[in-house]
Amino acid sequence: MSADIPGIQSDLRAAKLDGWLFYDFRGRDPIAQRILDLPEGMRTRRWFYFVPAKGTPKKLVHKIEAQSLAALPGDTLYYAGQDELRKNVGKMLGRAKNVAMQYSPKNAIPYVAMVDAGTVEQVRGSGVKVVSSADLVQKYEACWSDEQLASHQSAGAAIDRIVREAFQHAAKNVREKKTITEYDLKVWILQEFENAGIWTEEGPDIAVNSNASDPHYGPTAESAAPIREGDLLLLDVWGKKKTPGSVYYDITWVGYLGAKVPEKYAKVFGIVGEARDKAVDLILKNIAAGKPLQGWQVDKAARGVIEKAGYGKYFFHRTGHSIGEKVHGNGANMDGLETHDVRHLIPRTCTSIEPGIYLPEFGIRSELNMYIDEHKARVTGPVQKEILPLLA
Repeated sequence: MSADIPGIQSDLRAAKLDGWLFYDFRGRDPIAQRILDLPEGMRTRRWFYFVPAKGTPKKLVHKIEAQSLAALPGDTLYYAGQDELRKNVGKMLGRAKNVAMQYSPKNAIPYVAMVDAGTVEQVRGSGVKVVSSADLVQKYEACWSDEQLASHQSAGAAIDRIVREAFQHAAKNVREKKTITEYDLKVWILQEFENAGIWTEEGPDIAVNSNASDPHYGPTAESAAPIREGDLLLLDVWGKKKTPGSVYYDITWVGYLGAKVPEKYAKVFGIVGEARDKAVDLILKNIAAGKPLQGWQVDKAARGVIEKAGYGKYFFHRTGHSIGEKVHGNGANMDGLETHDVRHLIPRTCTSIEPGIYLPEFGIRSELNMYIDEHKARVTGPVQKEILPLLA
């Protein structure tokens, strides 16, 4: 593979930008290296690569590493000293006025803020306006191929089955008065993953009662709580196929180890479910209507439901995250709390929707995945409507 320069230039023209300036120093910007498909090589000095909306790209490299960007097309400028570096940055930018970089104003989207403030100041000193490359980046980092969508659906079918069977396995042990802990159930799920050809970097998160109030709780053999009758049981499970390029499927479901779910749990789940559905409906309607939609707006829709119900302070994470080859991908997050994510929901991307309420005595979250296509969006798996009564 090689960098898609014509595609980048087409995207720059569509965004009404004069160019995209890539910069790196000692591997600080992995985004640049991935998008440009740079091969391994010695790059101990600062380098720049400018892709104009029209015309020939330009490289700026140190004289002792003259071949460091040889794999990329374009004309090459060189520097040794600081003055020569500053002069040639201006020369390579030419008449450009609006240039994208891996930068985020006030670090609002830290996932793309790879360029240090001093370098941004230096580029601005050449007379250009630096804007965020955030929306450009997600097109190259977060969009799925048809094969990746198929891998998501295949992983989803397996994980949905494993989650159902995990609840059944926990319930069977409780009925038979056998000891089973959160960690035991985690190990059981991972074995089922292996049998189904599913892989995960970490997890799953298995939590009962107050442990479920920690959204990233992970049981260990030493710390795991037993799973008993009367417990609320939350399963946050994510994984992908073992084939190269596969993408994740990531869900959270909740069950109760009893015949009838107590009202205190049902009430909170109802609010969480309403918040989830509010976010889903907003995405469905906006994508179908061709209306632009940003991540923070989806978060606002879900968070508003929980705040109106009086539980706002108990929902302390974003509503959803981009999903890709890593479970937390590099596209738009549904976030107006931790960050102000102004990235748009664009075609061929996927996001989780997972609001939660985390009280001192128990926590409840409901998570599903949404795939955004050219003219419509869809939920890619089943939707939990109520807490599962596991001993009914």
